[in-house]
Amino acid sequence: MKNSITKLFRAAFFFALLTFASCQEEFEEIGGQEQETIEAGSTTANLIVNTSANDGSYDNIVDEASCFAIQFPYTVEIADVQITIDAVEDLHIIEEIFDEFDTDDDILEILFPITVTFADYSELVIENKEQLRELAADCIEGGEDDDIECIDFVYPITLFTFDINQQVTGEVQVNSDREMRRFFKEKDASDLVSIDYPVTLAKYDGTEVTVQTNAQLAMALETAKDECDEDDDDDYNDDDFDEERFLEYLTDCPWKLRDIRRLGVDQLGQYEGFTFEFEEEGVVTITGPYGNATAEGEWSYEFTANGLLVSLAFTNYTDFNATWLVYEIEEGKIKFYSDSDNRIVLKKFCEGDDDDDSSTDCNIEEVAEYLETCNWRVADTSDEFEFEGTIDFSNRNIHAYYDTGAFGDEGNWEIVEGKLRFNALFDAVEPLSGDWEVVQCGPERIKLMNADNRYVVIEKDCEFEVPTLDGLLAQLTECAWIVEDFVNQGFENDRILGYELEFTTTGMVTLSNGVEVSEGTWEVGFNNAQQLALQMSIEGEPDLSYEWALVEAEDGNLYFKIEEFEYELELEKVCEANTTDSDVLEIRNIMMGGTWMVALFEYDETNNTVSYQEYDFSFSADNTVEVSVNNDPITTGLWRVIRDSDGDLKLYLNLGVEDPFDELTEDWDIGTVTVDRIELLDDKEDETAEILVFEKRI
Repeated sequence: MKNSITKLFRAAFFFALLTFASCQEEFEEIGGQEQETIEAGSTTANLIVNTSANDGSYDNIVDEASCFAIQFPYTVEIADVQITIDAVEDLHIIEEIFDEFDTDDDILEILFPITVTFADYSELVIENKEQLRELAADCIEGGEDDDIECIDFVYPITLFTFDINQQVTGEVQVNSDREMRRFFKEKDASDLVSIDYPVTLAKYDGTEVTVQTNAQLAMALETAKDECDEDDDDDYNDDDFDEERFLEYLTDCPWKLRDIRRLGVDQLGQYEGFTFEFEEEGVVTITGPYGNATAEGEWSYEFTANGLLVSLAFTNYTDFNATWLVYEIEEGKIKFYSDSDNRIVLKKFCEGDDDDDSSTDCNIEEVAEYLETCNWRVADTSDEFEFEGTIDFSNRNIHAYYDTGAFGDEGNWEIVEGKLRFNALFDAVEPLSGDWEVVQCGPERIKLMNADNRYVVIEKDCEFEVPTLDGLLAQLTECAWIVEDFVNQGFENDRILGYELEFTTTGMVTLSNGVEVSEGTWEVGFNNAQQLALQMSIEGEPDLSYEWALVEAEDGNLYFKIEEFEYELELEKVCEANTTDSDVLEIRNIMMGGTWMVALFEYDETNNTVSYQEYDFSFSADNTVEVSVNNDPITTGLWRVIRDSDGDLKLYLNLGVEDPFDELTEDWDIGTVTVDRIELLDDKEDETAEILVFEKRI
């Protein structure tokens, strides 16, 4: 019986082979290999579909939804600032704004309409915020979307389609995720598909894997589901981390301090170049930029419902002591935050990394060459040392002068054992005395640190010229000067606003409002404090007849003070160019071309126009202005149109210090000018503003 069954089986098998041979087209070889088919609705096909799905999570910081993405370009508004998003990279701008002000509740508004793209690449136009929220409600933050983001296909890939008899009916080359997704979307669940292997897959870490069969493909895609953090939360960058990742990340390499703020005040200057080394045992070590400041402290961490908290405790460097919230981890950087605007930013600094934020590899001879050129200013220090002036280091000497031209200090410098040594200083810059190590350097900026961990930053200034006696003499006699500001015993006094001072080379000075002229004498020299000073004695002007110390000298402005009386005098240079400036001449001609009325006077958003509507204003060529009512003169004053040293057009209007015209006495910025309307503006130091508009009386 057994033998009969065996014979029967062999006969049946032989018959089946004959039948297959007679149907050559029923199972075709493609590319020399028999093709494995899958159904379009199979588990493997679903893995392919999810891997090629459109990722909607990269813009969650905007739409708070992982199952669709907003098409570029579109516009958002944050804190009254509109930002156009043209590419994925632009989303980082939004996160930077959110991270910059960590105590703010930044509100992002999308400017509708927008178009969103779903996982299957279908599109929908969204008209308003309510429609977007309703759509986003179907998406769950935290990775509940089905797309697989940790692995990608490397295109092109060739796909084949079959009929129910497994005969090839088509060949398609797909070149993108969109084409792959749409290929499977158009197929019925029972349709047969095969893939032309090998297929290459790119993983999230940059490596690639090649698969040869459906089984290998399914295994690779299934495994990749949980291999990385898909960042499906509402942040832009990958700020999510677990305990294992955090410990490894923090203890792997040292960290350079890049920012520290306590109570909103920048404290980086005194700690710049400091390095932190964290150990798993809870020890953290701080090291100064050249090993000149080392301290050991303790650190611990705790994962809480509000996020990861890190506690730091040092005995000496208490600015770092706090329980910090780790609010962002990005490539090579970690950010800590605590209440009251306290912040620390650390940058990873592994062996061999370049510290591209500072130039610490300084050649002392090159530094010496930097110091020999131009003057230098003290830009920052670790203590309260301040010097408002410039320092000349040429010829290995030190000459310090205040910006007023007053002598500050003098000494010399040398190079000793690779450090800068400043000698014989005794006055304004005496705190620079001693040995200093160059910790950062460049042609324009040098940072020095001494053995006491004090630092000073100096910056090159090749533009400023120290005022000299001869220079001030030449400057005063070069052109006429307009009184821009006058302060008498701490109170602003507009009595002589816009008056012209003219200094002659013979020592005579005149003060004029265009009609009346007062004469006197002047000279310049050094006062008892060795400051450059202007001595004036003008008949009938006791408030100007003083010795005025020069506080600031610019090309077009001079600023004087008398400290003991709280007197201040600011002068604006007016040269012949103002008599040929086409804009100045045109505005003057317009103003002299008729009678004007006040169409608007507004102070700090309060409209006071009604107080001036009855008055007529007539501007004359001799710089006088007459105010009248029905041709009956009420008062006269001064007016001047000039272009100031900043290139701005200004109208000096002086109608005296009596009410109500004292409110109009001002050095106005000239805005829009037409033949029958002149708009003027004055921005006050207290952030209020005055607006004065003249219109030609018809």
